[in-house]
Amino acid sequence: MPVLDLKQLREQTDFVRDRLARRGGDYDLDAILQLDSQQRDLVAQRNQLQARSNEIGKAIPQKIKAGSDPKGPEIAALKSEGSEAKTQLSDLEPQVKALQDEMGDRLLQLPNLPSDETPSGKNETENVEIFRWGDEYKPTNPEEIRPHWEIGEQLGILDFKRAVKVAQSRFVNLIGLGAALERALISFMLDQQIAAGYVEVMPPVLVSTATLTGTGQLPKFAEESFKCAEDDLWLTPTAEVPLTNLYRDEVLDASDLPIHHCAYTPCFRREAGSYGKDTRGLIRLHQFNKVEMVKLVHPDTSADEHQAMLANATAILEALDLPYRVIELCSGDLGFSANRCYDVEVWLPSANTYREISSCSNCGDFQARRANIRFKTPGQKGTQFVHTLNGSGLAVGRTMSALLENYQQPNGAVQIPTVLQPYLGGRTVL
Repeated sequence: MPVLDLKQLREQTDFVRDRLARRGGDYDLDAILQLDSQQRDLVAQRNQLQARSNEIGKAIPQKIKAGSDPKGPEIAALKSEGSEAKTQLSDLEPQVKALQDEMGDRLLQLPNLPSDETPSGKNETENVEIFRWGDEYKPTNPEEIRPHWEIGEQLGILDFKRAVKVAQSRFVNLIGLGAALERALISFMLDQQIAAGYVEVMPPVLVSTATLTGTGQLPKFAEESFKCAEDDLWLTPTAEVPLTNLYRDEVLDASDLPIHHCAYTPCFRREAGSYGKDTRGLIRLHQFNKVEMVKLVHPDTSADEHQAMLANATAILEALDLPYRVIELCSGDLGFSANRCYDVEVWLPSANTYREISSCSNCGDFQARRANIRFKTPGQKGTQFVHTLNGSGLAVGRTMSALLENYQQPNGAVQIPTVLQPYLGGRTVL
């Protein structure tokens, strides 16, 4: 399975090393290069032996036809040499495979290289704010602000306690108008993205190991995912996974590009390592709904497509009149598969801060190499890897939490944004 460009790793080792150093962490490139050298040496030996074995296979009947004694020393020597070559070949094959497997495992652990445009930084504290939109909801009396889970429970539309009984903590039941509001948000988001040119897909939410590996969730993030015990199937953490892998191991025509897809799916994440964070409310659940955008594009257009995807995500918040900001992730905070990423953060009055509601990532050819997604241009030799992009359009539960908090009224009611009212039978208030 191709991952990072091995040829680039061989020929531009210092460049790759410097780019990975911008991410932080420890990546043992020397071990990979040593394995690669050993594997290439063994392959060269194997090829020489195979070529010699083929020569002997042709030479024996030719010599017999020319008059050599089939039982004579000349033929016996050739047969002995051929037998020895086959024995050596059978010994080499498992060695080559073992080296290939180990090198492949190590390559799968390497993240994407940050782009030239990605700002350098060690962690999230060095992310760069790009711009803000909308007026932050800040009542003169901060005590008037209630968190969304409190609002939802008082309105009877969010039920966390019974969800614990049905499943465990970090799940929620949406009741009555809560379920209706969630459906309204999903339908509105899908309608917006379809109008923006995305083709809707309703994909499987159970995906294979190969599928998760193709987009980079495996092997690194296995502990974050839920796996079916008796099948090679996992609950998808995001629709990015099945949407991108629709085209795994395919060679597309250049005229097929760009491909724009959107999908609503439930998403499942263990949230391993996040214990103690956002333990209440809709922000960090094990199961949540999301509308996702995925693009497969020509490498020459991926930067522009990235900006367009960001605009598609923020258009939802502007239509809902929810204040937000856009930050660009620094190299140390960049997601595993991304080479450049914008986070969209929505304003949550109860926390007096912005919280992530969408990540719009350009993955370059990183996922396409892992999933072997290529395209061919007529009249040109060979194929190229597509560039893949993904972004939330949006995380539905987090949108609901922002809506409840930003549209809360002193009397306990919640106004419904104008654009959602047709999806709720004209209702204007919860």
